[in-house]
Formats: sequence, structure tokens, C-alpha cells
Amino acid sequence: MCDTDAVTSARQPTSEPIAAPGTDPPSPPRAAGIRARARAEMTREIMQTARRHLAVDGAAGLSLRAVARDMGMVSSAVYRYVPSRDELLTRLIIEAYDSLGEAVEQAERKVPRDALGDRFRAVAGGVRHWAIAHEHEYALIYGSPVPGYRAPQDTVGPATRVPGVLIAIISDALAAGVAPSDLHTIPGDVAASIEPVRASFAAGGQHIPEDLVVRGLMAWTYLFGAVSFDLFGHRHNVVLDERDPNNPFVRYETEKIITLIGLPERIIRTDR
Repeated sequence: MCDTDAVTSARQPTSEPIAAPGTDPPSPPRAAGIRARARAEMTREIMQTARRHLAVDGAAGLSLRAVARDMGMVSSAVYRYVPSRDELLTRLIIEAYDSLGEAVEQAERKVPRDALGDRFRAVAGGVRHWAIAHEHEYALIYGSPVPGYRAPQDTVGPATRVPGVLIAIISDALAAGVAPSDLHTIPGDVAASIEPVRASFAAGGQHIPEDLVVRGLMAWTYLFGAVSFDLFGHRHNVVLDERDPNNPFVRYETEKIITLIGLPERIIRTDR
């Protein structure tokens, strides 16, 4: 005698995914989501532990084995999440550049768009405040290169966030017709030496006078050089309280950088 209920039940469509012959059954969405969250949490813990090791051992001394040991794991388990020391360094570098970029962008966004001088001051202050609060991450991206490590292309975008803000300020000055009045024609060999940055501007549809490109490069170098000197102690006992962002010398230094670029304090609107 046939069990009609059993037959009917067997014929009902099922909501469970059916695997193709010879393949493993697909994971239910809920289980996949749980695994993804667990993986993300483990990755966060690895990165947090790596940042602690970065503070103690420096970038050159960073080791996945040491990170695994600190977490109470075998190194092979950590390699499932971060496959190599270089990959770990790359992730830390990208995180640091993005954190710095976000801090600077937020500071600069709070300033009115026509206040060019204050926008640059916000950038300078944002860089300095972030560097003091994240000394080891700053050393990772602006300190000595790690022997044997070559940063991949993935780091380029995050690394250009702060220069991008500076370029936007200069571009806004040009667009408003308030570029420096004392721009000069630079020597041909100097123009040739900055061809990479000139080409990047051209690719982005920006036309910035060569002399202003040179000044921008100098200002960028001066800003980060000054922060590096103060953070790494090179101006200790040379400038009092050199790490203080409100130090009178630091403020005066920032004004000199603004003068170097030739930024006016404000865009004067004539169409109002």
C-alpha cells in the first residue's frame, strides 16, 4: 500500500539549493554569512595585533609568526587570512594612508571653499595632528623603507589622497583667476624632471603652470619634511615644544609654505 502523504511530500518543490552532479552542495546563505563575519572578525584581530607589533618592533621587524604566536595560533592558520608578511605590510600601509587621508579631508571640508589660506592651514594641521596621534603608522608610510619590500600599485591611490587635497586648493585658485602673479618660466631640464607629475595632471584634464607645479611639490615636501623632523626628534632642542601643532614656530612655518605657493587668503567673488 502506498503512503500517499510521503509521495506528495516527495513531490513538493524544495527551497534548498540543489548541487550539479559531481559538485559539492552550495552553502546555505546563512552559513556563508556567518563564515564571512567570522573571517572579517579574525582579519580585524590580526590587523590589530600587527599594529601592536608595529609599535614595538617597527615595520622591518614585523613577522606573521610573531603575530600568530601573540594570538595563540599556529602560523599556518594566520596565513589563511594574510598570505605573507608583504601582504600584511601592504594592508597596514593602505590603512595608514586612508586614515591620514580621511583625517585631512574631514578637516579641510569644514573650511569655506573660498578661504584658500584656511584650507591649506587645515591640511597642515590635519597632517600634524594625525601624525602625532599615529606615530608608528606615520613612520611606516613616511619613515625608512622596509628592506626587501616593494609597495604594490594598490598603495598608490591611498597615498595620493593628501596631495589630492592640496592640488584641489591650487586648482580652485586657478579656476577663480587668483593664481600667483609672479609665476616664471622654469628651465627646460627642471620641466623634464617633473614630467611624471605633469603627465598625471594632463591625464586628469588639469592644466597647472609648471612653476606652480614646482611650488606645490616643494610645499608638499616641506610640510611632510617638517612633520617628520618634529616627530622623529630632529628639531628637539632646536625648537621648543616642536610637536605642539599650536607652536608659534609651526604656525609661522605654515604661513611661509602658503606664501611659497602664492595662495591668496580668499577668493574674492565679483559676480555677487
